[in-house]
Amino acid sequence: MHTLKSSDYKVFSKFLDNLAIKLTRFYYSKLKKPFKITNKLKGKGYDPVTSVDKAFEKFIREEIKKKFPNHQIIGEEFGHKKTKSDFTWVLDPMDGTRSFVVGNPTWSNLISLNYKSNPILGLANFPVLNKYYFNISEKSSYVCENGKKRKINVNKAAKFTNMKMAAAFHGYLSLDKQKKIPKILKLMQFPCVDALSYCHLCEGKIDVVLQCSNKIWDIHPVIPIMKAAGAIVSTWNNDNPKKAGNIICSSNKSVHNKILKILKPVSK
Repeated sequence: MHTLKSSDYKVFSKFLDNLAIKLTRFYYSKLKKPFKITNKLKGKGYDPVTSVDKAFEKFIREEIKKKFPNHQIIGEEFGHKKTKSDFTWVLDPMDGTRSFVVGNPTWSNLISLNYKSNPILGLANFPVLNKYYFNISEKSSYVCENGKKRKINVNKAAKFTNMKMAAAFHGYLSLDKQKKIPKILKLMQFPCVDALSYCHLCEGKIDVVLQCSNKIWDIHPVIPIMKAAGAIVSTWNNDNPKKAGNIICSSNKSVHNKILKILKPVSK
């Protein structure tokens, strides 16, 4: 893992801290109005994108360009701006577009800073909830709610017998595959609400989150927040989570390993 000096962490985390506030102001001043919806899959399924997604990404790209003009940027809506920099910003301008379309408040702006391809800092900003999550180092994550910051940590004491799990398959697992993991189906007691579930794990509110079909912009921004809060994060086949795809995060290694074992029939 490539690490940065503490002074670098300070510069970049301060940028994300300020950007969260700007993004929420931008939403309420410019974007809280009727919007256009387009289906990216055009009759072959449903993957909505809105005019708000695109406006957010343009705004984020401009903010990065002003402060760090030489950095690379990868965004869901406008692709890859390549440079020779070791730093890359990975953007999901609106994680949870479906939630946004139907009026659920759980959508967020997700941003990660990667150094030599590794996510090192992340931001998950929830404008409607008036809160955001970010990390300032490898060891410290915070939630800021109503202007007050609070350090967050996972529930390290969680046990397999009393853990709280949030999970969603997002249409990835067929019914036949789901039948191979009946224990997981019984353990899915809590709803999975976009990136907010990963953030709830960081606060110790839930102990395991399972999600399928994550793209890099879905998961890179929350990886450093979760790890700094003490979470264990991997793919379902126990690979590096930066590869995205099917993701499991847990509040401790014991619980994580037990869930990985149960997932084996569908993790290949």
